[in-house]
Formats: sequence, C-alpha cells, structure tokens
Amino acid sequence: MFLGIDIGTSSVKAVLMDEAGRVVDTASADLPISRPRPLWSEQKPADWWTATNMAVAGLNVNHRHAVKAVGLSGQMHGATLLDKALNPLRPAILWNDGRSLEEASALQEKEPDFVEKGGNLVMPGFTAPKLEWVRRHEPEIFAKVAKVLLPKDYVRLRMTGELASDMSDSAGTLWMDVAGRKWHEPLLDACGLTVDHMPSLHEGVEETGILRQEAAEAWGMDRVPVVAGGGDNAAGAVGAGIVDEGDALLSLGTSGVIFVAGSEFRSNPDSAAHAFCHALPGRWHLMSVMLSAASCVDWACQATGTPSAEDMINLAERDASLACKEVFLPYLSGERTPHNNPYASGVLFGLDHDSSKGQIAQAVLEGVAFGMADGFDALLDSGIDVHSISVIGGGSQSAYWGRILAAVLERPLVYRDGAATGPALGAARLARYSQLKGTFDEAFAAPRAINVIEPHDPDIDRLQEKRVKFTRLYQALVGEFTGD
Repeated sequence: MFLGIDIGTSSVKAVLMDEAGRVVDTASADLPISRPRPLWSEQKPADWWTATNMAVAGLNVNHRHAVKAVGLSGQMHGATLLDKALNPLRPAILWNDGRSLEEASALQEKEPDFVEKGGNLVMPGFTAPKLEWVRRHEPEIFAKVAKVLLPKDYVRLRMTGELASDMSDSAGTLWMDVAGRKWHEPLLDACGLTVDHMPSLHEGVEETGILRQEAAEAWGMDRVPVVAGGGDNAAGAVGAGIVDEGDALLSLGTSGVIFVAGSEFRSNPDSAAHAFCHALPGRWHLMSVMLSAASCVDWACQATGTPSAEDMINLAERDASLACKEVFLPYLSGERTPHNNPYASGVLFGLDHDSSKGQIAQAVLEGVAFGMADGFDALLDSGIDVHSISVIGGGSQSAYWGRILAAVLERPLVYRDGAATGPALGAARLARYSQLKGTFDEAFAAPRAINVIEPHDPDIDRLQEKRVKFTRLYQALVGEFTGD
C-alpha cells in the first residue's frame, strides 16, 4: 500500500493505493479558515497536523499496516514562518490572501529576476510578497524567522523532523530559478532572506525522510519513507496522467486551475499565467488560476439556504436554462489569471422578482466557467496546443457543470477514474514510484476514461453571447473594485 496525503484549504484528504495503482480507501478531515480582515486568509499550522492525523485515522487500519511509503501534496504559496525552535511564529498566510498588493508591485519593480528567473509576475497570492508584507508590517516577527515552509512541508516536518520541499510547490514561492530548478539568491535577497531560510529541494519522487516513531505508532504503520510529493496542482496532474507535452487538466476545487504540462520551461508573465516546475524531473507546466471556483457554489448554498453543492447544481439543471439572464462574477477572493486583481469582488447581476434559486445557481456555474475560459485564453495566447482536457476535483462529479464548461472552453472534457480524489491520488502515485520505479509512462499513465463530454454547438453559441456580457460587466465595474 501507498499513502497520499493532500493538505488542502478546506480539508486534508488521505488516499490509500495498492501496488497495482488502485485506490482502496479514502478519508478526509475538515480545516477551519480565518479571515480576520478584508483580503486576509489564514490558517493555524497546528490545524493541518490535527486534520492530517484525523484523516489518516479514518483509513482502514489493516491497510495502514501495509503502507510502504507516503507522498505529500498541498495548497501552494502559504507562508508558514518558523522560529529557531521550528515553532510557528504566526498563522500561515494562505494562497488566497490579497493583503500584499503593494509589496508585490514593489518587488516587481525592484527585481527583474522575478520575471527573468522566477518566470512569473509578482502577485499577492505568491509567497514572496507575503514575506515582504511581514517584513514591513510585522518586523518583530520577521526578525525571528528562521525557516519558511509551505503548508505540506510543515506537515512533513511534523512527520519526519526534516526541512524539505519539492520543485513544483517551491516554484510557487517566486524564490526559485524555475528553469534551473534551484533557489535563486537575488530573489531571496529582495525579501531579506537567504538560502538558509529555505528547506532543501527535491524532485517529487525522491525520499525526504522517514516517518517518526511517534507518528508511525499513532498511524499504525512502520517507519516508512516520505517522498517529496508536489504542490496540489502538480500532484493532481500526476494523478490524472498529465505529465507530457500538451497534456491538460482542469481542476475544480476551492480554486479553479487549468494546467498544461510541457517538456521545457516556458513563461508568459504578461498574460498573468503561472510558469512552474512539474512534480516530475525534467518537466514544467503553465497554469491559469482563478481563486474561487467550487467555493462559489458553496457561497451560493449559504446565500440561498440550499443544503449542499449537489443540491445547488441540481436546481440549476432542473429549474433554469443555459444563458439565463442573471450574471455572476466569481471573484469572491479577488482574481489572478488574467486580471491579477486582489480587489475584484463577486457580483450577482440582473436579479428581478422572478429570479429563482435555480437561476442563481445557473449563473454561478456559468460565471465560474467564464472565469476559467478567461484563464484558458491566457494560456492559448502563449502558443500551447490543447485538444482535450481532463477534469479533477470536487466539481468534476457534475456532468451538467461539465456540459457548461465544455461549451465555454470549446474542448472535450475527459472524466477519469478517481478524478474526485485529486492531488492525494498524485501524491500516492509519487510514493508508489519511489519504491517500485519503472518508466514514467507506466507509472503515471492516465487513469481509465469513464466519461467524455463534448461541446455542443447550440450550447457554445448561447454561452458565447452571455460571456460577452460577463466580460462587459467586469470591465464596467473594475474601477469600483478598490478594496475600500
């Protein structure tokens, strides 16, 4: 057996995989999020460890006894600041935290290597401007920083006692020479840091330590190796077999991602697309990110008193129609690709006395699809060629939402076995490869396709017209998004 653990934003997920690559058990534990001020989004690192223990405890104990290696994945960009005793100095600042806009602009202007070596625009969601914010606004905390870790790597520290990370997650800090797959000292220096503040770097399939005795006993496992793993998007791509040139992935989780793998480093920062290392050696990827995707459906549930996301989507399918009059801008946490605007806000437009829960649900599903299409266009502008897109994440369970997305993206969507498992599946695959080896083609082949949703011309035409209205609405309101 091989264990994959994903430190998500809303929960920790654990997956057990057998030697044949079959998922035999899954479990999860919820995580709280704190938003103490506008634009802020934080979590306590101790909560990740508590939820990890709960998720692992939810797996079949007999299967846990047979685990041979553990792989990790996790939410990217989170700034986890530790003192010399390796204790957290403050709550971690998360990927969807937008407080560091001024710091991002200052770093962009100060150091051109963020684009030349880091391959990306400096955006508030990344780790580097978060540290610059701490340096400016919490200097007494910054002075005590001994190590900076990403969320999954803090869990690794608790598991193994080792300070280590992988290439794909670390590329999202903006402190790496992404093409060279190493820390880049001028970028660290721009934030008042050195390589000594960083964990060691490893490829995703490399071992980074051994499970500590107390963790092994609590989990009912031997002291097995823990591999480097990957950032959530790269690990999700590994799980879906998105590892070769032009392979594409759409992830419908809390955030929304379109991820395209490549065999060489490419970047197109002018489009606000992200260029990072993949979790496998000698591979990179381009990625568009929208900060609120499936979480928009959760918001709609709360706003309308609907019990679940599944119920919300069913209402749209049953009681509404494509391209209803209501329009939803899905910017509940600001936006990255292509707007790079942390102040962008969610908007529900076009309501009247006849607007039903179903029509609101329909507008939300369409608004997320339009936002995904904006990001996809930014990737296509870089010259990539994508014929079809595999889908993972919680939102992948809805064929109706898939119909909307396929029409808006104008590409077939491929749904694969285990798609809802997401990054934890990729983490387990990386752990499995570390012990069994073999070729990448064999170890990371795409799982069996269980459904393909083709775009239909009538859907394309109706939604294309509404997308024009969606775009006009954002352009009309962008001046109002000031953060005040």
